[in-house]
Amino acid sequence: MRKFAIIFLLPLFAVAQDGKQTTNDTIWKYSGNFALLFSQAAFNNEWQNGGTSNYAANGIVNYQIHYKKDNWRWDTNVLADYGITRADGQDFHRKTSDRLEVNTVLGYQLKKSNWYFSFLFNALTQFDNGYTFGKDEETGKETRTLQTRFLSPGFFKLGPGFLWKKKNKFSINIAPANLRLITADERFTTTPDYKNGDFFGLNQGETLRTEFGATFAFYLKFTLVENVTAEQILNTFTNYLEDPLNTDIDYTLNLRLKVNKFISTNFTFQAIYDDNAAKGFQIRQVLGVGFNSKF
Repeated sequence: MRKFAIIFLLPLFAVAQDGKQTTNDTIWKYSGNFALLFSQAAFNNEWQNGGTSNYAANGIVNYQIHYKKDNWRWDTNVLADYGITRADGQDFHRKTSDRLEVNTVLGYQLKKSNWYFSFLFNALTQFDNGYTFGKDEETGKETRTLQTRFLSPGFFKLGPGFLWKKKNKFSINIAPANLRLITADERFTTTPDYKNGDFFGLNQGETLRTEFGATFAFYLKFTLVENVTAEQILNTFTNYLEDPLNTDIDYTLNLRLKVNKFISTNFTFQAIYDDNAAKGFQIRQVLGVGFNSKF
């Protein structure tokens, strides 16, 4: 996993070192934000009002690269988000967030309009192992069971479509013929009593699931009030081959309040609907004050 991350991120940092590169008709633009959020609470034995000592940390990287030459444009966004927490008395730390996502869209402009023929590629997975937690009945110690890991599941989407884009803060991509691949380590689909579809729709013994359908992607970033920016990201996928009325939804809202050059308040809300993973919406919320830096 570490080798994959290093190989993937090196080209991004190489571009960052060069700055914006401009020739006669070629422009590279890039931007990124790094946020590191901390929280901590501690209570001594004499404290009477209740409470459990704990700490939490969360790191977020949002990096964008934009290329434009003649009628061609290429937009790439990398989002990395990882957070942990641990309370006094727990044997293991718990993840509060874990996401590694790459979105890249290549477009060819139609005349002088805001419309482009496009080709989309999206990759989504996680950095670290995911567990469910319990307690051993005999020893009383905390136990954990592996549920997910890097590329298990991994989601990959690719296919042609149509992109409407105005500047770099507002875009819509409609891709009616997309291929989606879901990957998994065979250990997750060969467990005793495994039933087809239990692990993100994969059948028993499978390590790859193939779907064909339509993708809709929406992106909007704007200033809500002074020093407060809002970013909305919506991705949907409809599988033509199975349950076409069940559309997978992934919505994220990011709010950032700038206190000064280095300190900001960050709020993230995410809602996911994927009936191969859970029978209902999965909700995540992160709120914190921490160090923020542009690069």
